Amino acid sequence: MPDSYELKLLRTSGFGANCYLFWETDSGLGVLIDPGGDAPAILAQVREAGVRVEQIVLTHGHYDHIAALDEARDALNAPAAIHAADAAMLPDPSLNLSRLFGLNGRLRPAEKLLADGDEIIVGGLSLRVLHTPGHSPGGICLYGSGVLFSGDTLFRSSVGRSDFPGGDERLLLNSIRERLFPLDDATLVYPGHMEETTIGWEKRNNPFLLG
Repeated sequence: MPDSYELKLLRTSGFGANCYLFWETDSGLGVLIDPGGDAPAILAQVREAGVRVEQIVLTHGHYDHIAALDEARDALNAPAAIHAADAAMLPDPSLNLSRLFGLNGRLRPAEKLLADGDEIIVGGLSLRVLHTPGHSPGGICLYGSGVLFSGDTLFRSSVGRSDFPGGDERLLLNSIRERLFPLDDATLVYPGHMEETTIGWEKRNNPFLLG
């Protein structure tokens, strides 16, 4: 990662999802990606890092990645962005799967709807939206500065589930092969769960994508 950027993993409890704070060191401006729970802990770490969050970006609309969204955007005064195909999940407990856990996860609609190829620009930081459907219809990855935030599309030695409503295994694998694997092998991959990896390592070793 270039010296002008910093990244902090804000691991959330309960669902075990990864939340990321990514910012430009010179300006202190950044983005918060997938605030999936533990809002007080996430906000405390944002304050500790001294980052001004300009946008909150969601890689998809499942509850384990959005649970702390409303608290975070209220405290940070930052808009939320999600791909248009997953936008309906935020206010709907059935679509965002919170009802499966006996929760009533109704969140406010996003302030910004994303599409493939959009650029999220915060200060000198730029992340390109890669639409990677398969885990959910509006699943996205964010690429820039030599890193990829892969949400629940690609994991180390694994891939996202495709058995939820709107999931499609064939589409998911095609998304990875066609949108992610053309990236440089050295690209650092920060997934929505588990530890980081690289594009090159997954191309050579991921059992779901070999052959």
